[in-house]
Order: sequence, then C-alpha cells, then structure tokens
Amino acid sequence: MDANLSRPVPRANTGSALLDGLADTTLFLLQMERRIDPWVRPAFDALLLNSLEHFFSWLIQVRREDQHLAIAEERIPPDEDAWCDAIIETFKKQAADLWKPGGWGRGGNTKTHGIVRGEFIVHDGLAPNLRHGIFREPRSFPAWVRFSGPGPYITPDIDDPGFMSISAKLMGVPGPKLLDDEKFTQDIFGVSPPTFVTQDAKSNADLQVWSRRNAALYHFVNLRQPHLIDFILQGLWLKTQSSPFEAPYFSQVPYLLGEGQAMMYSFWPRAKTKTPIPNLPRRPPHDYLRGAMIHTLDERDVEFEIRVQLQTDSHRMPIENAGVYWSEKLSPRIPVATLRIPKQKFASQAQIEFEKKLSLNPWHCVPEHRPLGNISRVRRRIYYELSVLRHAMNQVPHYEPTGDETFEDGLPFGEP
Repeated sequence: MDANLSRPVPRANTGSALLDGLADTTLFLLQMERRIDPWVRPAFDALLLNSLEHFFSWLIQVRREDQHLAIAEERIPPDEDAWCDAIIETFKKQAADLWKPGGWGRGGNTKTHGIVRGEFIVHDGLAPNLRHGIFREPRSFPAWVRFSGPGPYITPDIDDPGFMSISAKLMGVPGPKLLDDEKFTQDIFGVSPPTFVTQDAKSNADLQVWSRRNAALYHFVNLRQPHLIDFILQGLWLKTQSSPFEAPYFSQVPYLLGEGQAMMYSFWPRAKTKTPIPNLPRRPPHDYLRGAMIHTLDERDVEFEIRVQLQTDSHRMPIENAGVYWSEKLSPRIPVATLRIPKQKFASQAQIEFEKKLSLNPWHCVPEHRPLGNISRVRRRIYYELSVLRHAMNQVPHYEPTGDETFEDGLPFGEP
C-alpha cells in the first residue's frame, strides 16, 4: 500500500465489542467536533487555554517526586532497554499490518504534507551562554523542511487527531556527529502540542500496544493505570489545523545546549494569518493542509522564529518526564534563529519520492545538542531501526542530502 493515500481510520480491535464500540463512538464524536472547531476554538484559546494548561500542569507537578538531579542531568531507569524493545516490536508489527513492500510508511508523523527547501539563519549578537553547537556563530545552513501529520494512519486531514509536526534537516553542519550514518546534518523536530504524548518510555510502550488496536483512548482512560491528566493536557492543544505554516511547534523533549546546560526549542510562525478551511462544516478536501502550503508558497515566503528555553529548575523543568510543561514563568523563550522558507514550487511527485529517501533522527546531531531524557534515548534505536526497515522494504538506500537537490515542477501530488 503506498504512503500518503488518505483513508479512514480502521475500527477499534480490542477483542471486546463494548470497548470497540466506545472507542469508535468517541472517535466519531471527535471527528464531528473538528468540523465546528474553527468557530469555537478562538474563544476557547483566548479565555481558557492558558488557565487550564497551568491548572493541569500544576496537578502533574504536585504529584511528582523530586529526584534531586542537577541541571541537564539524566537518570537511566533499569528497564529502559526492555521498554525500547517493546516499542520497536509493536511498531514493526503495526507496520507489517499497514504497509506492503515498496510503499512502507514511517512509524509516526506518517502523512507528509510537504517537504520544502529552507534556510536556517542563526542570529547575530546571541549571549555567550547560547553560543553552542549550531548557534555558535551567526551563519546560515541550507535545510530540507518536512511538514507532516500524525501517524500511523494516513487519514483525510479533517479526520486526524489534530496536531502537526515539523522536522528540519540542516545541512553543511561541521564537526563530529552522534550517529555516523550522516556526516554533515543536524536534524531538529517540533510538534504542535508543547508536551510529549507520554511522560516516559514505559508509558509509551503501553500506548503503542493500544494504538495497534486502534484504541489509544484506553491507554489514557482505564482503571488499572490511568493517564487522564496527560490526556487532558494533550487535548487542550489538539484542534482543527488551518495550515502547517500557521502553528507553533515545540521540541517537547530537552537537548543539550553545550555541556551542563539543557534547553527546549520551539518554532513560532511570524505571520498571523489564518487560511480558511474549505467546505466546512462539510468535508474539506482530504489534503487541504497540503493545499494551504501550496497556495501560501505560490504567493510569499514563510518564516518561523526559533526560540530556546533554558532549564533553570531541575525539578519543575524535568529531563526524564516529557509530559511536564516547561513554564515560561521559570524560563522565557529566547529568539536565536530564523527558519526561512522561500516562495517556491514543491508539489511534484519527484519531490515526494525524495522525501521517502530521507532518514530523520534526533541523534543526527553534534554532541553539543545531544538529546536528553529517556524518551530521546529510546528514540535513537527506534528511529534508526524503523528507518533501516523502511528503506529495506522499499528497496531505497539511505541518502544524506546536500541541499543541491533539484526537482522539475510536475503535476501536484493531489487528491485521491
């Protein structure tokens, strides 16, 4: 089955008719809400989002035990490798259920809205404590920037869970790297909710089991080990998206910013425009988010401001718990760079095929930006092994881009 062909989310398959019915009904109601969300969401965001986020973040914080770690210090739990093995095994089984050789998709962030050419420009005049790694000096890096929707299913955009992702592969980055399969790249990632979907790798292993049953709801809502507050905190940020160029994106997990200093980073769109979603409250075109990208880059450049947030409190801004929101009251976000996406054509089938050749991994990085925490440590193997499997199943060799790639403008990769 080829990737990027939208199709409905499969029905729940828990083994219980009651649980299947509840999960499918919940999903249906969520998808109906998405049709009216653009009319109610602005008022919700303006009146309630920050207050509710602070309240539920406080509920998470007061229940946590202080591990008394230093700034940027990690603590590896004894079962971490077993959790990583379990996640990889579940992803592989799910992929085998979904894809056929030649059309093997990514395990997560699966639907490609578009991959575009960009430029990552490090600002001049940064404070000395920020000048590490790619921020060491004012300069620019060419970049391929991929915008994507959730996975593992490739659904019509209006039916997805309501978040988006960005991944930028910077090229021409000097110095040694933590993964040796690429020599000159630095990969950076963001997702539209500011916190990760699970607090840690152990919890994520359980989520993937339920996800394979098409009933992720029961990871969060159950009597055995509920994650109800995490579910609400994620849900606050899920919405009907108008364009991949109109949402902020958050790293969700910390990274080094030079030895002994931890940061999270985020992408903030400079333009305040909102692209109308066609045909609501009826069904919009399946790939309307891709259409919004095409329309915007036909007319103008797009810019994101890159901001970093330093860890200043090792307990309230934890390394090992990715479900905790790092409050700006503890540490403001500081602008350090600009991601510029110039006006361009990108909708050819050749450019979509190019995207499939790329391997994105947070460990494609310089040591000064080593990923931190258990989620990132397990991602090293998860991303690598699933990428190797995907390339093997598609008989496409790993490819490290240089930024010199060109594509002829062809027919758009459009609606099914």
